[in-house]
Amino acid sequence: QVQLVESGGGWVQAGGSLRLSCAASGRTFSIYAMGWFRQAPGKEREFVAAISRSGGSDYADSVNGRFTISRDNAKNTVYLQMNSLKPEDTAVYYCAADRSLGPMPTTTFGYDYWGQGTQVTVSS
Repeated sequence: QVQLVESGGGWVQAGGSLRLSCAASGRTFSIYAMGWFRQAPGKEREFVAAISRSGGSDYADSVNGRFTISRDNAKNTVYLQMNSLKPEDTAVYYCAADRSLGPMPTTTFGYDYWGQGTQVTVSS
């Protein structure tokens, strides 16, 4: 079983940056595909970014070019660097892990483990 703990959320003015971290428990982190999702009030949880076991990445169109996902397998940690933040980025951001060996998922159904989330608030 995997435990995920997000950190790095907070308040930032539009145009600013934040770096989210997700620390994972266990000794098999390197075999998991990892993803970031976000959920704003009244909306469904949506895909933000994902990174494969080999380091390949995928992004939602809404964040492509502004956000960067990365991982450090030695630290069992995945990161989300968020630049040029917009008010519409305001949401609770969740880290997720996929233990399967299949394709890197971009839907909530494709992930097995979830963190508790960290709030990101972007003011205009």
